[in-house]
Amino acid sequence: MSKLSKEKRDRIMSNILSRLYSTYPQAKFTAEISREEARDEEFIKGLLVELENKGLVRALKKNSKGSPYLRRMRWTLSPRTFKVYKNLD
Repeated sequence: MSKLSKEKRDRIMSNILSRLYSTYPQAKFTAEISREEARDEEFIKGLLVELENKGLVRALKKNSKGSPYLRRMRWTLSPRTFKVYKNLD
């Protein structure tokens, strides 16, 4: 398996942020994002966790009724990131 360059990883992360912005405030499952990016789910999850550690996205671990997801997570932009994207429009 070949390593992706930092530039490609950054571009994929930028695409993820853009996709999450286009559906904000609706959150997307990791599987949806990986399908849209045509990448492996575990790879996308790693990038999402990296973005979460930077404070750019946040993971939603419970459904709308408050029950925790057992095997999956939804992702959305952090409010701060949304404001930055909104000001760019």
